[in-house]
Amino acid sequence: MSTNNTRPQRTPREYATLVVKGICMGASDIVPGVSGGTMAFILGIYEELIDSIRALGQPSIIQNILQNIRQQQWRQAEQLINWPFLVAVASGIFIAILTLAPSLEWVLESYPVYLWSFFFGLVLASAVTVSRRIDKWSPQLLGGVAAGTLFAYLIVGLVPAQTPDSWWFLILSGALAISAMILPGLSGAFILLLLGKYQFVLSAVNNFDIVSIGLVGIGAGVGIISVAQVLGWLFNKYHDITVAILIGFMVGSLRKVWPWKEDVAWLMDINNEFIVRHGERIVTQQENLFPPLGTDLGQVAIAFLLALVGFGLVLFIEWLANQDSH
Repeated sequence: MSTNNTRPQRTPREYATLVVKGICMGASDIVPGVSGGTMAFILGIYEELIDSIRALGQPSIIQNILQNIRQQQWRQAEQLINWPFLVAVASGIFIAILTLAPSLEWVLESYPVYLWSFFFGLVLASAVTVSRRIDKWSPQLLGGVAAGTLFAYLIVGLVPAQTPDSWWFLILSGALAISAMILPGLSGAFILLLLGKYQFVLSAVNNFDIVSIGLVGIGAGVGIISVAQVLGWLFNKYHDITVAILIGFMVGSLRKVWPWKEDVAWLMDINNEFIVRHGERIVTQQENLFPPLGTDLGQVAIAFLLALVGFGLVLFIEWLANQDSH
């Protein structure tokens, strides 16, 4: 979809496929350090997703919608928004979060090396597949990859800060977190952690703190529409360099999903006491290691195999997406 105020005509089967793609995005968002935006890129729906969200914040489209509503031209009004696409993808994301979160969280806690290995292969293959969207590489585009890689590498290595719980900062946190979620290579949950609001938001959800959730939600709504305006414009004007920078984000995020890590810092409250979730301290900083001496060779072999499975899965998903588009 572009800004021509038309939307693709799809069959029920194609919308079901979009729900499945949304499930893939939601599954990626659940794991810290992995972005649903990356999966959207692999599945070939990223630019339509950005354009569809972007339309929600364009004054001309909103004006046309309101004018059609005043004239009771309901059909014309709803045609201006690609809402079937957005509903299908969002449904898949919510299905994944509701059904896969408990099992993925258990795997992350019980077999972290194996899960990170799988996602390392997934993200690495993502960068390879997305690079094919650029027809002709140049030194400028390679510089864009390098800049994106450095930016993401530094971001994922930052230590969470102590920040205020004021209404304006909750709105800002929601905006930044949702913006990161649609950028390949950056995790919205991780951005909340960097802003010192991961535990706060988690507690607000568990305690049904409607005010705090609402403030974060307002920021998320404003953030995703605002970032979509910028990304949509960049794709239209500077497509290849934008893709190159996003590829760099994926490469830089590999720092976060490296399988072997050592915990070096944990989330603490204002009394310098460890914050605990499900009986475990929340890790805020880790250092990547090569497999330590004495590591079971069987574990290393399985980790390597899972990385290959993740890599191959992305190539297979890309192949399916290409078949679906023909």
